[in-house]
Amino acid sequence: MPRTPPIIETQRLRLRGHAYDDLGDCVAMWSDAVVTRYIGGKPSTQAQTWARLQAYVGHWNLLGYGYWVIETRDARHFAGEVGLADFKRDVAASMQGDPELGFALAPAFHGKGIATESVRAVLSWADENLPSGRTVCLIDPQNVASRRVVEKCGYRAFEAGTYNDKPALFFERLRTLLKAAQP
Repeated sequence: MPRTPPIIETQRLRLRGHAYDDLGDCVAMWSDAVVTRYIGGKPSTQAQTWARLQAYVGHWNLLGYGYWVIETRDARHFAGEVGLADFKRDVAASMQGDPELGFALAPAFHGKGIATESVRAVLSWADENLPSGRTVCLIDPQNVASRRVVEKCGYRAFEAGTYNDKPALFFERLRTLLKAAQP
């Protein structure tokens, strides 16, 4: 398993590992109330964002998978973050044990198909590199845009529950079912 994130390029995007120099862009994104509306419900502090960045780097070192920075391929503008993680969340057992998909975009990049493009790229990488045939994600039921992204990428809701005392929808994507459905 890789211990550093590979660079993944799509038609419009470049996914790469996090670096210390990304902290400013990450803080700007995670301190924006639009970004955190459905992810925790309140803007993150610099210290919280720094801990998040360290966790992303740590995932690659410990698990061989993690998060990438999403940047535009042409101008290298920071657009957000996407990846797979094991956050050891206090959540339903049905959500534990498999890599959890997550993504967030800076507001300037909302509504442009970047989330779908980057999630598809990450899942393609996961299908080729991870032993688990299942990935999961949790989404606030009111977050229609994120739900649409994951459903376009092959996820299906399998359970409703709570996370941090708030409603959550639990989604899963099964690689074996996707391969069986292909012609």
